[in-house]
Amino acid sequence: MRKFLNYYIKTFVLLVISCFLSIACHSNLYSNLPDTTSLKSECRLIKHELGESCIPLNPQRILVTDQVALEAVIALGFKPVGAPDTAYVASKSSFLKKKMTGITYIGKEHQFNLETILNLHPDVIISLYGINSNNYKLFSRIAPTVQFKYVHAKWQESLRQIGEVLGKREQAEKLLANYKQRLTDLRTVLNQKINQLKVSISRFHGQVQLPEFRSQFSFPGSILQEVGISMPEAQRQLIKNPDDTLIILNLERIDLLDADVLFVAVDPGARDLFQKYQNTRLWQTLNVVQKQQVYSVDSSYWIFGSILSANAIVDDLLKYLLKAE
Repeated sequence: MRKFLNYYIKTFVLLVISCFLSIACHSNLYSNLPDTTSLKSECRLIKHELGESCIPLNPQRILVTDQVALEAVIALGFKPVGAPDTAYVASKSSFLKKKMTGITYIGKEHQFNLETILNLHPDVIISLYGINSNNYKLFSRIAPTVQFKYVHAKWQESLRQIGEVLGKREQAEKLLANYKQRLTDLRTVLNQKINQLKVSISRFHGQVQLPEFRSQFSFPGSILQEVGISMPEAQRQLIKNPDDTLIILNLERIDLLDADVLFVAVDPGARDLFQKYQNTRLWQTLNVVQKQQVYSVDSSYWIFGSILSANAIVDDLLKYLLKAE
């Protein structure tokens, strides 16, 4: 009888969650969901964007709903039981590689396989942009859930917040201190080039048939800012709002990408588009193209990320900027 009852409850939870996510079921369904978070006797209360959650003191089965949270959790020394694949840019697995071994795939970001999530029995769910207020209560029925706001230029704060959830705030600070030292070392190596170079960052999007440039408020742009490297003035003048991380360009404004060095992050589905632009006359007139200072980089860590992506970008800056004239 107990086995039948457990099966019935699990099936009922899955059906209710699926119904809510697909057709926005009425909120009175919440009262019928079993509250699994009440089973945790020892926990810490964590405040976050969508409320307060009581997190186990020593979580063992961590599930993440986006790839930035995935990266942060791995950097802090944990391996999530489940994580989604990215919906747009290259997957973090392209540079995390073996660190992804053993993590169960739960669907794409915002398109989760709820049955898989339930079967993983997570004891905490961590999200930076994978869920919203509409489905937060439902995820909280599966496990204590925290949602923090991810701001590109303030990615360090997201790492600290996840560190607090996992009881690894000190480890997060250590990772950030090592990163700061790397920036200091990079500035020393580049020397006077820091004051001379103008660096532009572009992305060719797998879902948009136009290129873009990343602003000083974007994830990679904020790293350039920390190093002390300037972006082209024409770009900086176009973006004043810290919430604007990019501007999409048509072919006629491709000149805005011109700089001393141009990094181009190409999504897996945009390689043909990038080749098309490279063959245009306007692209060939860019000074940075004529000087052969255009470098194609991995969009899995150049577009958004956490500490591991930031360090990978520093590696690329060290590799390519030393070559710049």
